[in-house]
Amino acid sequence: MRTALVIGTGLIGTSAALALSQRGVVVHLTDHDPEQARTAAALGAGTDEAPEGPVDLAIVAAPPAHVAAVLADAMRRGVARGYIDVASVKGGPRRELEALGLDLSSYIGTHPMSGREKSGPLAATGDLFEGRPWVLTPTRDTDTEVLNLALELVSHCRAVPVVMDADAHDRAVALVSHMPHLVSSMVAARLENAEEAAVRLCGQGIRDVTRIAASDPRMWIDILSANPGPVADLLSDVAADLEETVEALRSLQSSDEAKRREGTAGIEDVLRRGNAGQVRVPGKHGSAPRVYEAVTVLISDEPGQLARIFADAGRAGVNIEDVRIEHATGQQAGLIQLMVEPQAAPVLSAALRERGWSIRQ
Repeated sequence: MRTALVIGTGLIGTSAALALSQRGVVVHLTDHDPEQARTAAALGAGTDEAPEGPVDLAIVAAPPAHVAAVLADAMRRGVARGYIDVASVKGGPRRELEALGLDLSSYIGTHPMSGREKSGPLAATGDLFEGRPWVLTPTRDTDTEVLNLALELVSHCRAVPVVMDADAHDRAVALVSHMPHLVSSMVAARLENAEEAAVRLCGQGIRDVTRIAASDPRMWIDILSANPGPVADLLSDVAADLEETVEALRSLQSSDEAKRREGTAGIEDVLRRGNAGQVRVPGKHGSAPRVYEAVTVLISDEPGQLARIFADAGRAGVNIEDVRIEHATGQQAGLIQLMVEPQAAPVLSAALRERGWSIRQ
């Protein structure tokens, strides 16, 4: 791949353009908002000048509702040898293109499983996709050359290619992305009119659950409008679980011992099913999840503290597998959890104590 055209210079389009430009591909940028394309160009993502002839690959980074129309226009104009889109829904756009009677041998639907709560070109980074799954949905009609171009793009972005059927992809992202986003938003919505005294008690748990609720509602309306059926089916199942859980909690208020036992069993069932589902979430580097032990350290909110504690862990010869930080409300301090292999936890704890860190059990 020597040349590419990115149509749509938001977070995903600009991030892909940055990755390609950094690897020597000549990238042309266009957007319905010319100012946004100019911003992406100023960031080093490419040029906002039109290509003189067909490019090797056109990357359509438009919202799902507009993908088919943008692709159809580009294909009719013959702007590229191959065409892909990066929308988060795959089945609908392809069916729309088929209904338009277009030859889809030069097209493959794709979806990089990466993003941020922020949108627009200023939020883009050339390493956004590094190590992340990038779904490809070829069909029997897909030209091998186009599939190879898509794989080359994924390689340049240092992502991990995953081949799936388009409709299977849509059901999968409904489960692991779209439905959880709505649930996160519903939990966060409970905080909107909550008493300030209650909100000040927020800890890491509520921060974890509500983090993705900060995303742009307009973007998510586009996504959910393109995949409503699978998301509604999953929410219906969640609603059934909620109803059973509410009944179980009501039973715990009963003066009848048998009712309370029934309520306890109901709560235990949903918690155990949650445990069983959580352990299926891939762990570090996509491997099976592993159990790490947390070494919890009090850390002040000052420049250089994180660098210092990581350096001290390195001197102890301990690899940090993961990190979590819980900020103390209203204080210039917090707790950092250093996740390590169980056998390394006592070694790290002793080394950090020796270097003056305050370890919390």
